[in-house]
Amino acid sequence: MRMKITLAMLALGGSAIFASGGVLGQTVTLKVHHFLPPGSTAHKNFIVPWCEKIAKDSGGKLKCQIYPAMQLGGSPPQLYDQVKDGVVDLVWTVPSFQAGRFPVIEAFELPFMVRDTERASRGLWYYAMKNAVAEFKGVKPILLHVHDGSLVHTAKKQVRTLEDFKGLKLRVPTRQGSKTLVALGAMPVSMPLSQTAEAISKGVIDGVLLPWEVIPSVKFDEVTKFHTESEAGEAQMSNSVFLFGMNQEKYDALPAELKKVIDANSGPEPSAWVGKVFVDDALPGKKSAEIRKNIFYTLPTLELRRWEKATAGVSDEWVREMSAKGLDGKRLLEEAKAACK
Repeated sequence: MRMKITLAMLALGGSAIFASGGVLGQTVTLKVHHFLPPGSTAHKNFIVPWCEKIAKDSGGKLKCQIYPAMQLGGSPPQLYDQVKDGVVDLVWTVPSFQAGRFPVIEAFELPFMVRDTERASRGLWYYAMKNAVAEFKGVKPILLHVHDGSLVHTAKKQVRTLEDFKGLKLRVPTRQGSKTLVALGAMPVSMPLSQTAEAISKGVIDGVLLPWEVIPSVKFDEVTKFHTESEAGEAQMSNSVFLFGMNQEKYDALPAELKKVIDANSGPEPSAWVGKVFVDDALPGKKSAEIRKNIFYTLPTLELRRWEKATAGVSDEWVREMSAKGLDGKRLLEEAKAACK
């Protein structure tokens, strides 16, 4: 009888070890979900290499099963809750797809905030870990980054001046991006990226605000003809904050040795690395539009200053919103500006 009880306890203990993540050499496979196609920069040059790195660092004990283009169902705004609720283990997403839910990190989405994507991505990590941890309850941020700055892509009309925005319907992904377009005189449209190319080709909308790197993977080089950008070194007109995050309970259940692997591939330097990945892929993205003989326009400095002046109120409004929530909006804005440098 005593032997049976001992064997039963050992069996239960073994089951608990197995369920907790595998101390005894078990391989842990992480389900990774995101919203872009396999040909995108995020998938092939960031998520796949990151997964290969943790597999190597863990001696094969950590692996990823990656599901691009929302293959596990749902819509991009639902990705954050999918990882928070444990439906998947890791997601790459734009938190601001859920408008107003992550207001503190929206500072990096304000107009003309970011100049250097790599530096701003590193600074974003420090800013968020100091000021926005409460916004990510239930999710462990692995890294945070911005892209290489949105520019204006249109189908039938080149945007050269502030006045050219009037009446244009442009797809934009975030709340602050929408406010930026309104300040410029355009009409923002919110829709899934996967539906946008068709909407442009049918004339439902006139164009998009997007960075160069994503253009070929979603075929916007084919449905838009005109591209308006700032000179190199100028502040980016618009940007989005991206989160690569892990279910907190999944992380907590990992053995200590595997937690160390995740930790070693998380934080400010991995964030900066992804920022650089997006910068490096801007030129190939632009090349795809050049091959199609699309038309490019670089904003003169004086015209760019007009755009900056027209959108200054967007940042002022964000400061007031933060203050209304009991936060020091002015301090947060100054910290975000410093973090971008």
